Amino acid sequence: MEMNVFVLDLVLVLGLSLVLTVCVARSPYQAVLQHSRIRGRQQGPNVCAMQQIKGSDKKYFTNCKQWYHRKICSKPTVITYECCPGYERIPGEKGCPAALPLVNIYNTLSVVGASTTQMYSDRAKLRDEIEGPGSFTFFAPSNEAWAALPTEILDALVSNVNIELLNALHYHMVNRRLTSEELRHGSSFASMYQDFHVHIHHYSNGVVTVNCARLIKPDQHATNGIVHVVDRVITAISNNVQTLIDVDEDLETLRTAIAAAGLTAMLEEEGQYTIFAPTNEAFEKIPKETLNRILGDPVALRDLLNYHILNQMQCAESIVSGTPMETLQGTVLEVGCDGDQMTLNGNAIVTKKDQLGTNGVIHYINELLIPDSAKTLLELADGSSVATATRLFVEAGLRAHLTGSEALTMLAPLNDAFKGNMRKLMTNHLLKEQLSSKSLYHGQELETLGGAKLRVLVYRNNLCIENACIAAHDKTGRYASMFTVDKVLTPPMGTIMDVLKGDDRFSILVGAVQTAGMTELLNQQGALTFFAPTNDAFTALSRTELNRLMGNPQELAGVLRFHLGEGMLVSGGVGSHTRVHPLEGKKLELGVVSPFPSKRNYTIYVNKVPVAEADLMATNGVVHGINSIIKPLCESPLNPDSGPLRSDSGSESSDQVSEDMRATGW
Repeated sequence: MEMNVFVLDLVLVLGLSLVLTVCVARSPYQAVLQHSRIRGRQQGPNVCAMQQIKGSDKKYFTNCKQWYHRKICSKPTVITYECCPGYERIPGEKGCPAALPLVNIYNTLSVVGASTTQMYSDRAKLRDEIEGPGSFTFFAPSNEAWAALPTEILDALVSNVNIELLNALHYHMVNRRLTSEELRHGSSFASMYQDFHVHIHHYSNGVVTVNCARLIKPDQHATNGIVHVVDRVITAISNNVQTLIDVDEDLETLRTAIAAAGLTAMLEEEGQYTIFAPTNEAFEKIPKETLNRILGDPVALRDLLNYHILNQMQCAESIVSGTPMETLQGTVLEVGCDGDQMTLNGNAIVTKKDQLGTNGVIHYINELLIPDSAKTLLELADGSSVATATRLFVEAGLRAHLTGSEALTMLAPLNDAFKGNMRKLMTNHLLKEQLSSKSLYHGQELETLGGAKLRVLVYRNNLCIENACIAAHDKTGRYASMFTVDKVLTPPMGTIMDVLKGDDRFSILVGAVQTAGMTELLNQQGALTFFAPTNDAFTALSRTELNRLMGNPQELAGVLRFHLGEGMLVSGGVGSHTRVHPLEGKKLELGVVSPFPSKRNYTIYVNKVPVAEADLMATNGVVHGINSIIKPLCESPLNPDSGPLRSDSGSESSDQVSEDMRATGW
C-alpha cells in the first residue's frame, strides 16, 4: 500500500514538474498570445484582444507594455477582439466557442485570409500536393501581401506558371510540421524549393518572422500540416551581406570603406548581423575634410563602420518601440519606428528595409552615423550644449588643438555658465592628457595647456575640478575627451590670504585677520573653506560691537575660526544637509535653495546666512563671500549635537567662543 502511495506521489511530482517546465519554456509569442487571451476573456471564450494601429490594417497580439501604452511604433492603437487561432464564432453565442474543423492546407488557406495564395496554388498546380498526404508547414502570404508586390514582379511570377510561381510557393513551404513553439530565434529550415533555407527569428516581444516577414496569423492547424499567414511574399536568399554590398552601386563608398577597415572577411562569415548601410548619398553629406580624415584613419574608420553594425539580426517588423541596441563599436543605437518608418536615434533615415542575406540583414540609411570615438574635440562639441565654450576656444586661437591628434581633455562649460561678455583663459580648460571621469580621484592634480594645476574634488553628490563640476556623461573622441561642466573654471591664483587682499570687498576682513594673528594660517599649505565676511558684514555691526571685536584679538580669532571649515568644499559639493566642522565651535550647517528647480541657479546657505559669492579658488582652499557674520545655530535641548567640542592649544573653548558671540549680540 505504501509503495502505491509513493508511486502515485512520484507521478504527481513528475507531472507537476513537466507542467512547470512547459510554462517556463513558453515561447515569447505564446506568452503574448496568452496575455491577449486574458485581455479578451470578458468578451467570451477563446477571444483574443488585438491592437490595431489607427489608420492601417496592421494588428498585433498585445503584450502588457503595449496594452497600457496604447501605442505601437509611436502611433495610437485601437483594441479589437477576434477569435484566437483555431476558433470561430457561432451565431447567437458569446465569444468563439467552436474549434475550427480541421481541413487540409488548401482549404485552410481560404478561411485564414490567404485566398490569393490558394488561387495561385491552383494556377501553379500545387493544389494536389497541399490537399494530399503529408505534413507541411506553409508560410502563406496574406491577400494584402500579394497586392503589395510590384506589378512587374507579380507579372513575372504568374506569366510562367509551371516554373516561377511553383518555385516561389515551394519556397514558402517546409516538408514538416512546425508550430510557433518550434520556430526558434536564429533557426533555419530547408524549404521545398531546392532546399534553400528559410530563416526564422522569434523576438522577445512575441514577434516571429520568416525571412523578415511577420507571422500575422500563426498556428492555423490543418489535417496535413500547419499554416502561418505572413505579411509579405518572401524570396529565396543565397548571398551573404558582403556580397549584397558588393553588387549594389548605391553602396560603392561603403564597400570601399569596409575593405579599407579590414571588415570584408567578417561580413562574409556566418553570423546574425544587422547593417545600417550608409548610401553614397549619406557619405556625400559629410564635409570632405571630416570624411577624408576618417577614411585615412584605420582606427576611426573601423569605429565608424562598427557603429553601423549590430551583432544580432533585427528585421524591421520586429521593432514596435524604441529599443537601445549595442553596436559592434560598443556604444548604443536607439532603434525604433514611427508608423511604417524605421528610425535610428529618433531620426527616420532608413530608406530601404530588410535586404536579407544568409548571415544578416541590411537596412539602407541616407545619413552617416559618426560615433564620438571617431570625432575630434571640435566635432564632439559641435551641436551640443557647449556651443559658447566652443566658440571661445576657437576665438582664443586653439582650433588646432581641437582638431588635432593630441591626447587632451576639454572642460567645456555649459552655455548658461557664461554671463555677459565673460572671457576666461580657455587654455586652462584643456587638460594635457585624455582622461575618463571614471578614473578621477580626490586630490588628483591635473595640468592644463595654460600651465595651471587643477585639483579634483570628489563629493557624495558631485565630481568637480576646482569650482566646475561635471554636468553630463563624458564624450570620448578619437584622440581627446570632453567633460561638460556647469561653470567656467577658475584656477587658483594664490593663497586664501592673496584672494582676500586682491578683492576690495574684504579689506576690513584682511585687517581683522592680521589683528587676530591668522595671516600665516591663511597662507600655509592645506585645504580650508573660508566663509569670508565682506565689508558689508562688518559695517552691519554697531560701532560698539565692531570696536569691541577688533580690540580683542583672542575673541576676534575665535569668531574668524568659526568661519573657517576643515577641508575644501566648493558650491557643487553642497547638498541639502551638508555639515562642515569649523576650526572653532560645533558645526556649520549648509543647504541649497533653488527658486527654479529646473534651473542651475541656486543659493547656498551656511547657518541660514546666504553665500553672496561662491567659489573664489585659492591654492590652499576656497573662499565663499558672505554679507553677514555667521552665528551658531540654536540647539534643541532634546537633540544636542553628539560631536566632540573642538579647541586648539592657546585658544578658548568653543563654548567660550559661542558665549562671547552671544554677549556681543551675534
